[in-house]
Order: sequence, then structure tokens, then C-alpha cells
Amino acid sequence: MFQIRIHGRGGQGVVSAAEILSVAAFLEGKYAQAFPSFGSERTGAPVMSFCRVDDKPIRLREPVLYPDALIIQDPTLLLLPGLFEGLAPGGFALINSSDEQNPPALARAGCPPEHRVAIGATELALKYVGRPLPNAALLGGFAALTGILRLESVLAAIREKFSAKVGAANAAAAQAAWDMVQEARMGAHASAN
Repeated sequence: MFQIRIHGRGGQGVVSAAEILSVAAFLEGKYAQAFPSFGSERTGAPVMSFCRVDDKPIRLREPVLYPDALIIQDPTLLLLPGLFEGLAPGGFALINSSDEQNPPALARAGCPPEHRVAIGATELALKYVGRPLPNAALLGGFAALTGILRLESVLAAIREKFSAKVGAANAAAAQAAWDMVQEARMGAHASAN
């Protein structure tokens, strides 16, 4: 079973991101589960959502305490203690940050350098969608970083979630993020050799 924990702020599409991942998994014939966890339901408050993907039925119902991947939708959350708590040693960390250098927080993730990346998902969302909603772009980056789900499945799930125009714009942002992560990974691989 592959477990994902998504951190963000209310209004950034954190819950929708988990739902889209689960639909992408279903499209690939996998089992999936998505659900949120939040306290005060207000815009800007810290929010978490969870997604599990497996080849067999999922019986767990508790929050994801030991994720295989973290998606951080808001870089201000990097200041919170325990953000990377429970991340598997070989896990993945994807952070929404336009910082040209990987933010120092990525090193705190404790996962291998090739399993962590920062992309400017908010900037991609503004460019393609016209709104600062990084969730769809990050899902394209997630597909490239982890290989758990195919990009085609993620794009189809995004298009299914939104109206035709909004779905196409979000899919374009996800494709751009996928391309960015692929380039970052190739660059990291080339510099390692």
C-alpha cells in the first residue's frame, strides 16, 4: 500500500487533491481511499488530507501517520514542527516552492535527494488557471516524482473533477509540473554521475 499525506491551507484544494489522486488510481484499476482531516473550517487554516493506493482492497480507516509521500501545498507550513514526521526513509517529498534552490526544509524531509523536489506550483496555477490553486499542478509533479500513478490517469481525473475549461487549464498546469519534475530529476541524475 502506498500512503500519501497532503498538507495545505483551507481554500487551496487539499481535499480535492486527495480525491483526484484516488480517482486516478481507480482509472488504473487500483483500489484507493481519500479523506480529509481539519479542525476549524476556514480559509487559510492548516488542512490535511490523505490518500491510499493499493492493488487490493483497503481496510484501514485511520489518518496516514507513516506516509510514503508528502505533498506540501503551502511553503509557509514548512515552519510547522513535525511536518515531515513519520515519512518513510525512502519516501518522497514534493513542496510547492518557487525557490530556485531546493528549500532547506527538503533536507529535513529525511528522504533521498532524488525523492524530493520543490516546484513553483502556485506560479503554474496562476499561469494556466488564473488562480493561485496549486493542487492540480502538484499532482502532475507527484506523478513524475513517484511513478505510482501514470500522468494520463492524473490528467483524466483532473478533467473529470472540473468543468471542461477549468479541467483543461488544471490539466495543463499538471502537465507543466510533470515536465518540470522530469527535468529536475534528469538534472539531478546527470550531476550525480
